[in-house]
Amino acid sequence: MNLSPKEIVQELNKYIIGQSDAKRAVAVALRNRYRRSKLPKEIREEITPKNIIMKGPTGVGKTEIARRLAKLVKAPFIKIEATKYTEVGYVGRDVESMVRDLVEMSVRMVKDEKQHQVESKAKPIVDNKILDTIFISKLAGKGDISDEELKNKIKADYESGKLDDEIIEIEVSESIKPIGMAGGIAEINLNEIFGGFMPKKKKNKRISVKRAKELLFNEECDRQIDQDNVNSEAIRRAEEHGIIFIDEMDKIIGKSATDSGPDVSREGVQRDILPIVEGSTIATKYGNIKTDFILFIAAGAFHISKIEDMIPELQGRFPIKVELSNLTKNDFKNILSQPKNSITFQYASLLKVDNIDLKFTDDSLDEIAEMAEQENSTSENIGARRLHTILERLIEDISFNANGKHPLQEITIDKQYVKNAFSETRNKYDLRKYIL
Repeated sequence: MNLSPKEIVQELNKYIIGQSDAKRAVAVALRNRYRRSKLPKEIREEITPKNIIMKGPTGVGKTEIARRLAKLVKAPFIKIEATKYTEVGYVGRDVESMVRDLVEMSVRMVKDEKQHQVESKAKPIVDNKILDTIFISKLAGKGDISDEELKNKIKADYESGKLDDEIIEIEVSESIKPIGMAGGIAEINLNEIFGGFMPKKKKNKRISVKRAKELLFNEECDRQIDQDNVNSEAIRRAEEHGIIFIDEMDKIIGKSATDSGPDVSREGVQRDILPIVEGSTIATKYGNIKTDFILFIAAGAFHISKIEDMIPELQGRFPIKVELSNLTKNDFKNILSQPKNSITFQYASLLKVDNIDLKFTDDSLDEIAEMAEQENSTSENIGARRLHTILERLIEDISFNANGKHPLQEITIDKQYVKNAFSETRNKYDLRKYIL
């Protein structure tokens, strides 16, 4: 997708409130990828992504910015927590697994696209196979109607979904599970190695028609898709367009060079991450992947440690530093109402299932936003997640009593409703039991 930095920011604004500096930084980084792709090969090889490190408290939009950015351009994206590599001492997962996870995500994306391309060919084959199975099972009790009439009736019921829950016996391929080693270093799939030499093992299964459609469709697509092309395209996309978001970066930074104990492990994780961010070749079961052009976005609260406490080599690999600001009352109000699929829209959609038409007045949003700001300032600052805490408490009674057995009922949440709901706890904002 060929979007200018301004257009990228406009798209991000639909989902994320505020944090304009961070949006500008990721927008420029994304556009530079497009610019690089248009250069001659000899110049292109010299230009690497300018990785970004974000500093800011939890719940202000760090992860969401990276995730929405990847979704915008359909880039392979994974989020990992740096602390998973240093759980007790230095016995965490292999750091290279983040790259393997990115390739797995890329393979799934490419495979889904290829399935859509062959869907028009695969679907009729699957439908005919299932219809023949159902027809044979119903022949014995067909009565006086002709075979043609029975086929037409089955086909009509099948297409309308009436037969989705019917159990049939169907022959499907039995997959061989991969043989793996701890940390995902070696993973061997016998189907991939011997697929061309050994016939696939078949197995009869009694499953619903709906499940049979899924299994047979996946099988038929696998037959029509060239897996080698999928793998090579997935590797290319992960190399050229992949985004790895490393969260909790501040948790692998020691407070000072004289500290001992777990900080040794933390610095070890930094040194292990360094070659991957610098650019190296990682072996995966789909082929080797170079990490030179993957965009790395790191993030952390950096309350105790500072970005400057990272080892210098790793600091140098994150040249763009962005500080995200705390959310204000105005930000909270905008979060409640402006983004696509806003929080209030989500809750209203959930309750509509049970015939509750939930509406929020403008003054109620002001009151909720003010409460969120005060609670974050007087206790732990958990950013926009505070809104979930407040809204869960606010509509607890409505959610509990809704059962879908009554006609559509409109319920309006106004300022007074919010005040009444929090009358006992308005002064101390005792909402801790709703925070996970």
